[in-house]
Amino acid sequence: MNVKARKLAINEERLQKRIEQLAQIGKIGETGVCRLALSAEDRAGVELVASWMKEAGLHTRIDDFGNLIGRMAGKDEQAPILMIGSHIDSQPYGGQYDGVIGVLGGLEVAQTLNEQGIMPAQPIEVVAFCDEEGCRFQKGLFGSKGILGMLEPADLERTDKNGITRRQALIEFGCDPDRLEASIYPKGSIGAYLELHIEQGPILDDAREAIGIVSAISGPLWWTVELTGFAGHAGSVPMSMRKDALVGAAKVILAVNELAKLDPQAPTVGTVGHLEVFPDSRNIIPERVRFSIDLRDIDLKRRDEREQALREAIELAAIEGGLHYTITEDTNSEPRYCADWIKAIMHEESSKLGASVRELMSGPFHDALALSYVCDYGMIFVRCKDGISHNPQEYAAYEDVALGTELLYKTVLRMCINQ
Repeated sequence: MNVKARKLAINEERLQKRIEQLAQIGKIGETGVCRLALSAEDRAGVELVASWMKEAGLHTRIDDFGNLIGRMAGKDEQAPILMIGSHIDSQPYGGQYDGVIGVLGGLEVAQTLNEQGIMPAQPIEVVAFCDEEGCRFQKGLFGSKGILGMLEPADLERTDKNGITRRQALIEFGCDPDRLEASIYPKGSIGAYLELHIEQGPILDDAREAIGIVSAISGPLWWTVELTGFAGHAGSVPMSMRKDALVGAAKVILAVNELAKLDPQAPTVGTVGHLEVFPDSRNIIPERVRFSIDLRDIDLKRRDEREQALREAIELAAIEGGLHYTITEDTNSEPRYCADWIKAIMHEESSKLGASVRELMSGPFHDALALSYVCDYGMIFVRCKDGISHNPQEYAAYEDVALGTELLYKTVLRMCINQ
């Protein structure tokens, strides 16, 4: 069956128009987006999407975690809800599809149901989660963890590069950080979770396949490491007497890279993407360096082995350089697997659409990772050109996004209409 020739139930033109319109908020360059969590741009994006939710007939609210939620009534309002979501916040140098297609695709599903006069068995909520990316406050999944009561008190006091705390940012966004408990979902109130997302990797594009079904999300381990030495004049302190924190950090960064590549066949990845140097002067020996470490793997045992080796590398670098060090764990999750029964529905419905689909793991984490701890979940991937993401060159063909959204729609029909 030719998928392109098949008439879709969802409105592809409306979906494309909304993606393009949202991309104008926080636009950088020709195709990039900078819409940091809880920023003015983020607020403008939330308000725009909220207007579309209301247009679609959804009861709309913004909770005190900064999540935008659109609710569609079900025949049994007391039944556990089917949640569909993702995020619209971006990286500082991001693209216009990451997260966005999951929110707008979910909205399109709900609007199509309304237009078809279909009332689901249980309520459906479409959610744009706050701060999935984690780039502004160096810790993500804030909104999705928030509604599940999984946050720590320190999460509100994390600061961005300008010294603004998340608490302050929430207040400026229009939220009340002192009322967060009221926005937490009661245990058992979420029945299942679905998310549509671009793959952010090259597998589907290399295989020339438009969509795929996610099998699992790799377990992310996020650290903040701080090495402290002693500042001195760059021109007068002999090399043998230095306590250079940046040299120590360089050794650790190389260790992250080498440890992640130990097994070329494994999907292990390691990244240092954020680094701060103090005093940050060209003629002063660096006294303190703070940097992030991101280690991920689908195999928890292998990740644990790499973690132990990394701890040893940090200790060795500190001993060799006469440095002190601290390791702060920001995020730690084991790999989380998608529900077999949801994957089975997706396979059956994609076959009916004439689409060739494979299962593939997700290296990046998503809001689905948080939701996986309270309910069954399923994810659909849409191919992105050359696997590029977190980059203005990120691109997904609208016909692929539409096909992924159609599969999402068909999956929802099976889960809460034709059970």
